[in-house]
Amino acid sequence: MFAGAAFALATAMPASAADAVKIGFITKFPVPFFATMENAAKEYAAANPGIELVFGQGTSATDIEGQIAHIESMVTQGVQGIAITPVDPTVAAALDKAVAAGVKVVLMDNNIPGWEGRTALATTDNFAAGKIAGGYLKSVLKSGDTLGILEGVPGVPSLDDRVKGMQEGLAGVDVKIVGQGATDCTEEKGISVAEDILTANPDLKAIYAACGPPAAGAAQAIKNAGKAGKVILVGFDYCCGEAEALEAGIENATVAQFPTKMASLGVDALVKAIKGEKVESLIDSGAALVTKDNMAEFN
Repeated sequence: MFAGAAFALATAMPASAADAVKIGFITKFPVPFFATMENAAKEYAAANPGIELVFGQGTSATDIEGQIAHIESMVTQGVQGIAITPVDPTVAAALDKAVAAGVKVVLMDNNIPGWEGRTALATTDNFAAGKIAGGYLKSVLKSGDTLGILEGVPGVPSLDDRVKGMQEGLAGVDVKIVGQGATDCTEEKGISVAEDILTANPDLKAIYAACGPPAAGAAQAIKNAGKAGKVILVGFDYCCGEAEALEAGIENATVAQFPTKMASLGVDALVKAIKGEKVESLIDSGAALVTKDNMAEFN
């Protein structure tokens, strides 16, 4: 989440009034991760005169209709491009209409599998990032240990890949998955699912959460159960209370994405595409393992 201003300045592209572009920037729902992306887009625009940004955001991780309404509204407002973190693959139909109207679309954070309308995808390689989490779990677990999994929103490719990648990274250690449930990437459901898994499995060894808010929820559930330091907790996102959980020693590790870089690269690709310049179809913004020992590097 660091170096946003430096990256924006490094990618600055002077523009005249005649080259002005109007871009829609749509994120999923109100959490710090997406606020960081919005701020990075604003920094990019400030460093690149002639860019007008129109913002939109859904109300939750499952607000499909809200995101579709933002897409339609931005097309009506005359944007030349839309940078979007799609909440669900079903928003593709609305994006098809935008593309048919001449609007360039850059996806951020997650892909829409099989959808050919995108100009580019700026994202974390979520499968590879999940493998980072799985690799950490492999280093602290042994065969016979038990694991609970807090999913994000089943059916959303990026979130599913975080679980599949974790399992790939854990391969070679015979760990038993004793509970798995969807959280919609909310802290409340993270608490609930984690409580259910902890109650059903008194000797649970570890929990993996595929999103930041549920990871914070799992930390609360572990604390409430009096099992802080006894259950290994690994999260994903490094946001939304995870820093506090790491500092308290309840969460052991998490995988950080770089939302500042993701947003800056996404908007940069969109501006270039609108101006007729060639852009890469896949832009990897990276990921890294965060623990209490190195978390200061990511603050």
